[in-house]
Amino acid sequence: MRKVFFAGGGTAGHVEPALAVAREWRSRNPEDRILFFATSSGLENRLVPEAGFQLCQITKVRISRALSPSLLLTPFTLIRSVVQCSKALAGAELLVGFGGYVSGPAYIAAALRRIPIVIHEANARPGIANRLGALFTNYLATTYPISTGQLSRALITGLPLKENIVKAHQASEFNWNKARKSAKSSLGFSDELPLLFVFGGSQGSLAINSVIEQSKLNLKSQEIQILHSVGAKNSLPESDSHYKSSHYISDMATAYIAADLIISRSGAVSCAEINTLGRYALFIPLPVGNGEQELNANSLVEQGRAEVISQSDFTAQWLEQNVQRLLEASRKSPIDGSEQDIIAASKIASLMEFALSGGK
Repeated sequence: MRKVFFAGGGTAGHVEPALAVAREWRSRNPEDRILFFATSSGLENRLVPEAGFQLCQITKVRISRALSPSLLLTPFTLIRSVVQCSKALAGAELLVGFGGYVSGPAYIAAALRRIPIVIHEANARPGIANRLGALFTNYLATTYPISTGQLSRALITGLPLKENIVKAHQASEFNWNKARKSAKSSLGFSDELPLLFVFGGSQGSLAINSVIEQSKLNLKSQEIQILHSVGAKNSLPESDSHYKSSHYISDMATAYIAADLIISRSGAVSCAEINTLGRYALFIPLPVGNGEQELNANSLVEQGRAEVISQSDFTAQWLEQNVQRLLEASRKSPIDGSEQDIIAASKIASLMEFALSGGK
């Protein structure tokens, strides 16, 4: 029995791909012990135990983007976290990292212990942790081609998908037209009218929600239906025959398949899932971070399956004036999904096997 650690936490963009690969590894190596590094505040604290994997808590190392007194504590916090990781990695044979706060200390600890490291970068622009980790290993994978740095030589695998997304693609690929009509009906909408699916990530987006709230009467007058995931902590608007709201949509696969137009952020996971199951998307990149969300959407834009607009330009007036044009673009886009990311988890698991063999 081998001990294999995964490090990928904070957001769904780090946790979901890690879980997809962990499931693939478990299916291949059911006797192995699989553990996940976690910080106390990360999304992994809920998702990892739900998936049946064990957590190992470490201290979170937060690096401020601006000069502040907290920066003075960063070296001490980092050392503490690296020591915690090193103790946990005793006897481990492999570390697989996906970025986020939890990954940096784990990479350093694994390198000090000479434990092989495999890294997957989900975004088109790599984060700090994975750029650091790539200095310690040759076993690198990315969702998109990256032009500079250590990750430019990585294996391009695509993004590992949740099991239900893969199964939905497999169930739909024989007749996408029938699958899309059936999905729309199963959600309680008319399969004769266009459907917008709007979401802003697991927490929702106040900016996107505000635009939809202001424009939904106009959209209803245009005979457009809306499925709106507002986010777990946001107020829930009243639903009617054309507009259905929810705090959280558990069956995202059906929503993707049903939608004629998807309006969302362009996180790595969202882009991959929409590429696999969706028809056409309008992306509003999150206007913070290092600009990775805008880059993530480029592949779908190039395929003629998406458009990007800045949050400042995305207004109710703009949506009302452009929604019919977007729906026409959707009608002209491919009705089938994409297989690009279907076997990403399998590719990364094979890279893990290669790393364990010493590259032989």
